[in-house]
Amino acid sequence: MRIALLAAVSLGLTAPAATHPAAPTAPGTLDAAGANAAGCITMNTKQLPLATRKSPLDSVSFTVGGKPVMVCYGRPSLRGRSMIGGEAVPYGKLWRTGANEPTMIHTAAPLSIAGLKVPAGTYSLYTVPGQTEWEVIVNRSITQWGEEHNYTDEVKAKEVGRAKVKAEKTPATIEQFTIRPDPASGDAKALVLEWQNTRVPIPLSPAK
Repeated sequence: MRIALLAAVSLGLTAPAATHPAAPTAPGTLDAAGANAAGCITMNTKQLPLATRKSPLDSVSFTVGGKPVMVCYGRPSLRGRSMIGGEAVPYGKLWRTGANEPTMIHTAAPLSIAGLKVPAGTYSLYTVPGQTEWEVIVNRSITQWGEEHNYTDEVKAKEVGRAKVKAEKTPATIEQFTIRPDPASGDAKALVLEWQNTRVPIPLSPAK
């Protein structure tokens, strides 16, 4: 629940005032809830502190229909490995879409994600990679650690829905997993996942 609460505060979502964690004041610091200054909350910081993570925590903020959206995610690097379509991120298998915690998307207003109508709030974002098509999964469950075996039947039961999107090839290899809005400025029309030689645009629009 703490994951949802800090994002709710930073995006202006409604949450009980008494349970709002205080926002940290310096980049890279953590408050008592385990949140960094970007507004993302981490789990398992005792066993896996932010400073020692090989896949750093990052966030990207943008607007859709004039309303704020924030994505928090771990950023793994290739480091000479074959990841997408390889043993670590095989085709046809569930992926946390990053590293460490599952990727989280926080929206201050109802949002359409690849055609899925998502109410305002905080959600985990999973994918099932494929050679030409990826499956996008939006889930209400946000307290599980990201490793795919933690995607239990109980977690699966909280899915908002699944949708298919097209995958593209990139002209150059992308070393570090990146999530970015497209266009980069103004209202985003897509959330773009990029890594290795793959680009996956996920359509975004205000939910009607």
